[in-house]
Amino acid sequence: MKEKYYTYSGLIHVHSTYSDGTRTIEDIAGIANELDVQVLLMSDHNTLKPKFDGLEGWYDKVLVGIGCEINDAQDENHLLAFNLKDEIDFSRPAEEYVCSVRDQGGIGIIAHPNESRDHLPQYPPYPWKLWDSDCFNGIEIWNQMSEWLEGLTAKNKYMRAMHPRRSIISPKKETLAVWDKLNLKRRVTGIGGVDAHGYVHKLWGFIPKRIFRYKISFRTIRTYIVTKQELSGSDHENDLQLVYNALHSSNCFVAHRYYGDAADFCFSAYNKHGSAVMGDSLAYDSDTELHVINPAEAESTIIYNGEILEIKKGSKLVFNAPEAGIYRVESRYKGKLWILSNHIRLK
Repeated sequence: MKEKYYTYSGLIHVHSTYSDGTRTIEDIAGIANELDVQVLLMSDHNTLKPKFDGLEGWYDKVLVGIGCEINDAQDENHLLAFNLKDEIDFSRPAEEYVCSVRDQGGIGIIAHPNESRDHLPQYPPYPWKLWDSDCFNGIEIWNQMSEWLEGLTAKNKYMRAMHPRRSIISPKKETLAVWDKLNLKRRVTGIGGVDAHGYVHKLWGFIPKRIFRYKISFRTIRTYIVTKQELSGSDHENDLQLVYNALHSSNCFVAHRYYGDAADFCFSAYNKHGSAVMGDSLAYDSDTELHVINPAEAESTIIYNGEILEIKKGSKLVFNAPEAGIYRVESRYKGKLWILSNHIRLK
């Protein structure tokens, strides 16, 4: 019997006036309510004050959870931290705060791990360097703001400013490669982040332009969260725990909202031992089938142990799993990357 799942459209990695964002959390939640957002996870820099100020909760149809983005003294090793019960000592070295998050039962997700750019000196890169740690739970495989800034040149900046959502194409190959490699050893959740601030950029000399208003950012990279229990819509503490449990278990997928709502997507595995959805494990059997449901006609690529296994087109697809290992899927809409699942483990 197939297990029942509930899919929620989420926004992760959002900044407010509690750090370097330009709107309040209440305003940002209001913007999210105008769109098809159901979960909003805030991550202001080095502070949990909005959480302790009581700003977590349901804002109409949007569930707001509050974490933080931590960095070291060199402004490197940025970590998105959620499900924290106590304040973190933000002055500690990266190797200590990443394990501190884990030790109190939190979720630590590496932010913009392979960031690199030099076009705008005022926006330097903030890469992750602590790869020998095994304390983090996840990795931001697709960061909207990082991709937009990294692709910026003197020649294309006007086009990218006029069509910011169209400028978001795909995650970095090295990020996907390291994510697959990590998952060969242990489960590491892949999420998508908007890294929204609502900044005003001056690309035309002294003429400012708010390129990525929150409403624009919120229509790009989403993390769809798959829970095995329906959110209540009223008990925010229990509902947030369901969301965090799903993220910890990699029960989620990433999609570019520009190409359409991906809420109906599903990647699952079936055999005589049972079934599994992305993030889950299942005992391998030679009759194991991998099922992909795309919200629209798309080209789906099965990635097996980090390598391309097979490609098919359609809205409902079935693939055979040749042996045990880790499997994920990438779906493209009209040639553009649309959806990336987390891994299913066949043991």
